Amino acid sequence: MIIARRNLNMPHAQSPPLIHPTAIIEPGAQLAPDVAVGAYAYIGPRVKLGPGCVVFHHACIEGDTTAGSNNQFFPFCTIGGIPQDLKYRGGHCTLDIGDSNTFREYASVHVGTEDGGGATKIGAGNLLMAHAHIAHDCILADRCILANNVMIAGHCQIDDWAVISGGSGLTHFVSVGQHAFVGGVLAILRDVPPFTMFGGAPTAVRGINRVGLKRRKFPPETLDALKTAYRILYCQNMPVTAGIRQLREMFPSNAQVGHMLDFIERSAQGKSGRYLESQRGKTPWTDPNSTDEKGADDDDI
Repeated sequence: MIIARRNLNMPHAQSPPLIHPTAIIEPGAQLAPDVAVGAYAYIGPRVKLGPGCVVFHHACIEGDTTAGSNNQFFPFCTIGGIPQDLKYRGGHCTLDIGDSNTFREYASVHVGTEDGGGATKIGAGNLLMAHAHIAHDCILADRCILANNVMIAGHCQIDDWAVISGGSGLTHFVSVGQHAFVGGVLAILRDVPPFTMFGGAPTAVRGINRVGLKRRKFPPETLDALKTAYRILYCQNMPVTAGIRQLREMFPSNAQVGHMLDFIERSAQGKSGRYLESQRGKTPWTDPNSTDEKGADDDDI
């Protein structure tokens, strides 16, 4: 992309950012000196972009959005928009983005809501492919991949190294565990345990994500332990509680098996296997520009 220099008179910049003359940078925006902004891009007044960020032509970054270093915002992505939640009351809720994330064409991410804690959070090294959407109050950890047209509803949490294939959608309050692989064009209505492959018709845990775990250098003994855990929990005709008890006795010191079992036990506490939904309710949040302290509605969908 063609970039021209433009002096924004920003107080802490050592040298002017590389800004195309047609880009709109609202007064108050804070850009590191080496941030590049392409033609017809828009950056709102409360946006903060760290070193090495690139905003391609026609991208839009707005709201109370803070991004770390080396993030890429591709054409027509919309980052930091207000939520599509009718109970959003206009508070200055935030979107917090870490380092080295990629937001491809038409990807969209919204800020949080007052009733959901006030923040949407994205970690580091994530890839959001074209048309992926992350709604309000979600947490996306590190090094996750959301393929084309993935739809993440509000209040979801996706842990490290998770992969969600194209066209799949998560309903509200779903959690996806670390190193999980979710198949394409699926409706995800319940939590997806870590280290597993999730898909099929009907949707269910279909095995251990052995290929992904091998790529991430998990040792063979860990893979074997997780495979045993899968067989006991999902392939034998026994109550899940009995399977968990048996596995804790078999693998008392295996961190991955223990994490998987903890995740499954938490999911069982939530409605329809969604742990985060059991935590819904009034979330403490104070609008810095208001003395009004309203709580959450019982219905937060």
